[in-house]
Amino acid sequence: MGWILPALFAGVVAIGVTVAIERWGGRIGGLIGSMPSTIVPATIGMAQMSHSEEMLSSALYMTPVGMWINGIFLLTWMLPTRWPSRWTKNLGTITALSLLAWGALSVTFIQGVHSLVEAGHELMYLSLLATAGLLVTGIKVCSNAPPAPAGHRKVSPLTLVTRGVLAALAIAAAVLLAKAGSPLAAGVAAVFPAIFLTTMVSLWVSQGHAVQVGAVGPMILGCTSVSVFALLAAWTIPLWGIWVGCTVSWFGSVATVTLPAWRWLHPKNRPPSG
Repeated sequence: MGWILPALFAGVVAIGVTVAIERWGGRIGGLIGSMPSTIVPATIGMAQMSHSEEMLSSALYMTPVGMWINGIFLLTWMLPTRWPSRWTKNLGTITALSLLAWGALSVTFIQGVHSLVEAGHELMYLSLLATAGLLVTGIKVCSNAPPAPAGHRKVSPLTLVTRGVLAALAIAAAVLLAKAGSPLAAGVAAVFPAIFLTTMVSLWVSQGHAVQVGAVGPMILGCTSVSVFALLAAWTIPLWGIWVGCTVSWFGSVATVTLPAWRWLHPKNRPPSG
C-alpha cells in the first residue's frame, strides 16, 4: 500500500500545473508547472519499495531519459504553429500522434539503454547525456518560441480532477513497477506525461491552441530540473536517507535550473518573442 500516498500527492500537485499556466502565461507558468513535483512522491515511493540501493539508482538514472522522451512528446504539440493544416489543428490527431511518439520512443529507449548497460556502459553517463540533450532542446525551443499568452477562460472542475487522476495513476504504476523489480521501466513510468498530456489537452479545449503552444518551450526547459533532481537523488538518498536526500535534491535542482531559467524567461529580463 506504499503507493497510495505518493499517488494522491501527485494527483493534487498535477491539478495546479495548468492553473499556473492559465494565470501567468505559458512562459512563466510553463516553467513553474514543470518544476520537480510528481517526481518527488514517485522517488519516495520507489525508495521505500525498491529492493536495493542499486535498483533505486537505476530507476532514478533512467528518469532523465524519460524526461527527454517527454521533451519530444511536447514538441509534437507545436505542430499547429510550425506546420499549420487541418490535421495539425485537430486535437484528436495531435493527441494520438504525441502518445504514439511517446510510446514508441519509450520502448526503443528502454531496450536501447538496457543493451548499452549490458554492454558495459554506465547508466549514470547515459543519464547525464540525456539531461544535457533536454537542456539544449529547451533553450533552443525557448529562443524561437511563439508568443505565450495567459488564458482567459475558467477551467472546469471536472478537467482539474481528470488531471489529478491521470497523474496519480502514472505515479502509482511507477512505484509498483519498482516493487516488482523493473527499475528501468519504473524510471520511465515515473515521468509518464500524464500532467503534460492533460495540460495540453485541457488548455487547447478551454483556451485555444495558442496558450498551450506557448508553454511548450518553457516546459521542456523546466523538465531539466526534474532530470537534475533525479541525478542528485541517486546520490543523496543513499547518503542521507529518503527525506533529507529528496529535500536537498529538490532545492538543488530548483537553484541550478528553475531559478536561472526563470530569470532568463521573465518578461522584464527578456523581450517577448514574436
